[in-house]
Amino acid sequence: MNDLAIPTDIIQSISTQQAWHYLLLPYARSATEIRCYISKEHYNESLEEELEVLLGIPVVLEIAPTDELKKSIAQYYRKPADSRSQPAATGFDINDSQNILNNLIKEAKMLNSSDIHLEPYEHKARIRVRIDGKLVERYNIDIKKYPSLVNKIKIQSSLDISEKRLPQDGRIFIKHELVGQLDLRVSVLPTLHGEKIVLRILGSDNLDISMEQLGFSKSDLQIYMESVHRPSGIVLVSGPTGSGKTTTLYATLQLLNKSIRNILTIEDPIEYTLEGINQVQLKENIGLDFPAAMRTFLRQDPDIIMVGEIRDKATAEMAIRASLTGHLVLSTIHTNSAWGIVARLVDMGIPSYLLADTLNAAVAQRLVRLLCNSCKTETSCDKKAFPRGFKTPDDLKTYYIANGCEDCFYTGYRGRKAIYEIIPIDEILSMHIKQTDMNVKHILLEKGHASLADNALKLISAGLTAPEEVYPILASS
Repeated sequence: MNDLAIPTDIIQSISTQQAWHYLLLPYARSATEIRCYISKEHYNESLEEELEVLLGIPVVLEIAPTDELKKSIAQYYRKPADSRSQPAATGFDINDSQNILNNLIKEAKMLNSSDIHLEPYEHKARIRVRIDGKLVERYNIDIKKYPSLVNKIKIQSSLDISEKRLPQDGRIFIKHELVGQLDLRVSVLPTLHGEKIVLRILGSDNLDISMEQLGFSKSDLQIYMESVHRPSGIVLVSGPTGSGKTTTLYATLQLLNKSIRNILTIEDPIEYTLEGINQVQLKENIGLDFPAAMRTFLRQDPDIIMVGEIRDKATAEMAIRASLTGHLVLSTIHTNSAWGIVARLVDMGIPSYLLADTLNAAVAQRLVRLLCNSCKTETSCDKKAFPRGFKTPDDLKTYYIANGCEDCFYTGYRGRKAIYEIIPIDEILSMHIKQTDMNVKHILLEKGHASLADNALKLISAGLTAPEEVYPILASS
């Protein structure tokens, strides 16, 4: 049973509540019957008739080991993340076209999902949700019913339902009694068989996170706080999409948000609304891009400016100009490491002497999945689990690995944590930047600088994650 790969349309034959109530797992279906595994403890002779009445199709039951059955049910029929004792809270009738959108959003929120993906193909459309950074397929729907779902989403997000050739972006604001107030970012993309939609779940308007909760070590947090409390300069945060860069900047803005400061942001999109901060939505189609907004910001008497992302030379130049005229600028940029930020800006054409005088700190971050505390197991250190050529610490004798249980849906992981690398730009590093000397690894080692790989190893040593989860970080060190 452990190697079962059951199609989503068969899984949809029964609800989450039915699966856990009867300890039942459908694994095959034809036009005349549905075949299910059931535990010996739950089986009785009249159950097949009861299920036939319930499901409207003859049911054939096959006895399966209880432990293996529970494991498979937990994988395919997830319970809500905040209440393992209420499986009925997730799973719904996908054919209920009237409430399908609200049901999808409610379920995704209860599973602590960050995104909902709706994807059309030739004969069907599938619905996946992203949980702890990984996509999980939840439903398949008839391709004929898919356009009506697309139109529901477009109408709620104030998009043009007649436009099917161009991408569109919108937002949906929902207030639900079970999951509270939600803000969803909607992205519509025309594909071969229809429009693919991604709903990013942003939660309520009020971001409730402190700097201490982000994942900085004590020393790194102190360095970061010193950088953002300077009256001017630039602090840049790098990392791949979905690594939590924006969350870091929002937490920073909350910290700096005082009545004595004028804070302006230009974002694409505005992910959270913050009381007391002037937030501007990017609208490139009418000429409101990052550089244009920055030029206007400088006439708005700002103290702090947050730029959603530095994408090009023009935006970078405006950020440099703002910091030179006595403003603190916060932004994100896509690079692989903290020092890579410097190299990227120089490659963009930013004069190295200006960068050396304005950059307060370069920060890199990643999100790492945490091992499930209910099932992680300790094992002896195996060097084969680490990248070839990577030197493991001598004191690392054991570490924990993912195992899998009902609490983590047999993934072995539950929740995520950010890890950081921060480089404060002091006089020595500033001199190297002015000379366009990017070879500073020996200087960082002398300073006891903690890289992303170092902080990843700390998580392994503390038993919070496994080598397989941070393998890409260790391999790129």
